[in-house]
Amino acid sequence: MKHTEARLLGPGQRSIYCQWWEPEAASKAILLLVHGAGEHSGRYLHVAEFFVGQGLAVSALDHRGHGHSDGKPGHIDVFDDYLVDLAVFHKEVERRFPGVPIFLLGHSLGGLIACNYLLQQQDRFVGCILSGALIKSDLQPGWMQMGVIRLLALVAPRLGLMQLDASGVSRDPDEVKKYVEDPLVLHGKASARMVRELFAGMASLQADAAGIRLPMLMLHGDADVLTSPDGSRYLHHHISSTDKTLIIYPGLYHEILNEPERQDVLDQILSWCEARLPAN
Repeated sequence: MKHTEARLLGPGQRSIYCQWWEPEAASKAILLLVHGAGEHSGRYLHVAEFFVGQGLAVSALDHRGHGHSDGKPGHIDVFDDYLVDLAVFHKEVERRFPGVPIFLLGHSLGGLIACNYLLQQQDRFVGCILSGALIKSDLQPGWMQMGVIRLLALVAPRLGLMQLDASGVSRDPDEVKKYVEDPLVLHGKASARMVRELFAGMASLQADAAGIRLPMLMLHGDADVLTSPDGSRYLHHHISSTDKTLIIYPGLYHEILNEPERQDVLDQILSWCEARLPAN
């Protein structure tokens, strides 16, 4: 397996960290991986190893404020900043792998980013896979709470407001331990501005979901307390794709790729992708 790291320059000369894992032979497809909130691309090494072993390359970036990329951890000025950085990375992936089919794979916040990006660029992908996508939240604030969040986002945009509960990541205690001990994982709170922008990103996607026409595979654990499985159900119902599959895994937590049943999930993604590769 070949591994390459690079830094790309985004808007404002921000450094975007990214990496690629490739088979020794030519890649038959690429998974462009978009990670979740507070984590980083390095947490997906086991995912890359599996797909590279099956002849697919995996490419991933660290969002701004995440991992090795520039930016304040737990903060974003506007949601579209994620889309701008993803566009820079996507262009580099296409340059490095000309003519190779690309699947978009988004987890959690990465699923929300991926879907909003598809509304702009879906014709450049052959399919999209979502894992525990942040489409709806069980913590959806009421109108009064949302008003407070919007006010804080203006007057104290970097004030810490919301923190993930690590115990909801996986049923595997070893995975939770690795998450808690990972120095590149954000263990603090997301800022008021970031919280506002995440809810804005969800509202925008829910309103425009019908604009998605791409083949879609939506996966979610039904015991996920960090992102609502109802969000994946909503997306499945509202997108215009004629080729769409929703799988809700009984008993699985948020990170289905780090659950004891992870191999079943990986196999499901692989078979779905292989069935949608263009004929040679």
